[in-house]
Amino acid sequence: MSKPVSRRRVFYIPGYDPIHPRRYRELYRKEGAAQAALSGYDIDLKPQDKSGKAKRYGWHVTGDIEGVRTETDFEVLVWSDIVRDSMEQGIAATYAQLVRTAWTYIASGALLRLMRLRKGPVIAALYPVGFLLVQLALALAAAGGLAQLLALVHPWAAWGGIIIIPFLLNWFRKKDNKFFAYYLMHDYAYSARYRGANPPELEARMAEFADEIAQALQGDSDEVLVVGHSSGAHLGVSILADLVRAGKVPRDGPTLSFLSLGQVVPMVSFLRDAWRLRADLAYLSARDELTWVDVSAPGDGCAFALCDPVAVSGVAPENKRWPLVLSAAFTQTLSPARWKELRWKFFRLHFQYLCAFDQPGDYDYFRITAGPQRLNERYRDRQPSKSRITSPVNRYTSVTR
Repeated sequence: MSKPVSRRRVFYIPGYDPIHPRRYRELYRKEGAAQAALSGYDIDLKPQDKSGKAKRYGWHVTGDIEGVRTETDFEVLVWSDIVRDSMEQGIAATYAQLVRTAWTYIASGALLRLMRLRKGPVIAALYPVGFLLVQLALALAAAGGLAQLLALVHPWAAWGGIIIIPFLLNWFRKKDNKFFAYYLMHDYAYSARYRGANPPELEARMAEFADEIAQALQGDSDEVLVVGHSSGAHLGVSILADLVRAGKVPRDGPTLSFLSLGQVVPMVSFLRDAWRLRADLAYLSARDELTWVDVSAPGDGCAFALCDPVAVSGVAPENKRWPLVLSAAFTQTLSPARWKELRWKFFRLHFQYLCAFDQPGDYDYFRITAGPQRLNERYRDRQPSKSRITSPVNRYTSVTR
């Protein structure tokens, strides 16, 4: 066994999220303190040292876990500005996105194949389509009712009923922080627009991320841990595949680890033009330069829980090693009262991987990110979840254009 980790660098890749990264710092502060109190260890979070090498928003964590003091520097690899730009669509443009995105997934057969894996995330994908159509139907019905009233004044006045349509649709849009219909529509449309390929601005940002991780691998940390949550998981796959291909993972450098959480890889890899992602999945799954652990839970209706992202995408090579697919088992690791409280809060559950557990099993986000064990040591003897899904159901399995 190698010596305990005394210094670690963590690079966190968020999903499709327009929110400022301070949200993740405050989440870590709150939930880390809660987990430490539950599990009997200490975590102290401080602001990022601006005089250090960090280029992006982050924070510093001191962990006193299992009798070992570990210093961890967190950085959030921010692409929220790209997300916000992609969400700057008017109401009419969003409905046009709805049609294009639905056609992309339905006509390609991807939607039906995704349903063979997990129905939860597919329902989550259909929700914004259905709810936006309901909003439109309600606006049209209200316009029809108003037109009938105005017709009592004068037949030509009935046309005035249409003026209520944009007002109602705009009201729904302003309330989207409660409905999430526009947000989710933009999310799925972002991947569907290029049929699974990465937009140029995202490719450029991913190259920047790769350079920063490569620089950390030249440093004096014991472990460099990349965490990809939700859509950030498939970004992490491609970023790390690029690093390994380029020979930027030194054999005598820090241990390289990759933790994917609540991944939605099939939503992208099942699209026709996702050649790059499929090639990166196949490549990374066979490499020994890193350890890749994938954690999800059937209780998370927004993720493709326990679906091996390489295998289900139909690109698993014969010498496949990764990922090790594990379950966070929400029904077992959350107390009955907590599970009852969160069970129908789908978006909150999608972030549970970054939060405290009442009865943590062998998955503890804070032990992994602030504790003395490397990811490969923590799960060295761990067998993959017996209920994982490995059936290759993807129609598109090509890895070259």
